[in-house]
Amino acid sequence: MHQEQRQRAHAHFKSRGIERALLANPYTVKWLTGFAPPVQVGFNFFAGGPPLVWYEDGHFTLLVVDAYATDTAAFDEQVDGAVITHLGYTIEQPLAGTDHLTAALRQVTGKSTGGKVGVEEREVPAYFLAVAHKMLPGGADFVPVDGWLEPLRMIKTGEELVKLRENFALADIGQAAARRAVAAGKREIDVWTEIHSAIQQAAGRRVPLGNDCVVGYRQNNIGGWPLDYEIRPHDSLIVDLSTILHGYWSDGCATYYAGEPTPQQVAMHRTVQEALEFGMSLVRPGAVAREIDQKLRQFIAAAGYPVYPHHSGHGIGVIGHEAPRIVPYNEERLQEGMVIMLEPGIYLPGETSVRLEDALLVTADGAEVLTKHDKSLP
Repeated sequence: MHQEQRQRAHAHFKSRGIERALLANPYTVKWLTGFAPPVQVGFNFFAGGPPLVWYEDGHFTLLVVDAYATDTAAFDEQVDGAVITHLGYTIEQPLAGTDHLTAALRQVTGKSTGGKVGVEEREVPAYFLAVAHKMLPGGADFVPVDGWLEPLRMIKTGEELVKLRENFALADIGQAAARRAVAAGKREIDVWTEIHSAIQQAAGRRVPLGNDCVVGYRQNNIGGWPLDYEIRPHDSLIVDLSTILHGYWSDGCATYYAGEPTPQQVAMHRTVQEALEFGMSLVRPGAVAREIDQKLRQFIAAAGYPVYPHHSGHGIGVIGHEAPRIVPYNEERLQEGMVIMLEPGIYLPGETSVRLEDALLVTADGAEVLTKHDKSLP
């Protein structure tokens, strides 16, 4: 699992003279090993510390609490990877996850020699960083490697694309449920509940779900968690969904209406739909992120509407927002294999709002649309 990612990381470290590394960023861990906690409920308080990855000369070892052992089996089979689990929850002795993780770390670093050792300093807890300093010989040169692997994550592997496609399909199921659910008299949270239920029924498991479900008459109607705002006749409802399955994120947005949309809403919706289609036509290898952003904003402004204050798009993968960002400052050029979102919108605070969003895989000669949800007017 994720062997191509590890090969890329090994080549990158080797080119910079890094012989060993201690990694703890959760997105680094997911990208290198494919491991993600089975339910995204935060830190496992029995673990004593975050999952760690120890890299040494092309070999990657995942250190993780035993409760997650079954979620690491595929990685453990790879020739360049191994898993060491440590005791977490127990009734046979006092809880001491930190001590057990420390012992696991000592197991993998005990035979290391001097040289450059990369460390994700912003993510490795200070305690384990100090432990690593003590365990490794005095000749070891610790080098911060925070952010080094993020650029490598922009180009998706075939394995990653399989996971992303599965997530986008789930989000599409959620959008179809939203279209059926939106009706006057329901609340935002009612619609959200039907969306989440449809997704989890299709997946056959618990699936974390984000992002926005907001009725147009909210003063801040760009985004937010669903609350008990009632949907009134002719109201708009922005539904922006991200599922997280296998550690990877989906994304996608549509806007629905309670009954017939007003003439103003129809005009706004068509403008955003045309802007999204225009944006898609700009996506190809070599296109500059900043220029796509600028052209999308100009499209909305030329139609006579206030320009949205958020990004025009972003990359996606082991986190909901990855590089490249489609924003005014970004000079990065798109490359084949990137997966990006595009999401223009129009917002009239306290009245109504529209946002539409699709996922695009950058191909050799353009883009493939990965999201299939219906974004049309009713």
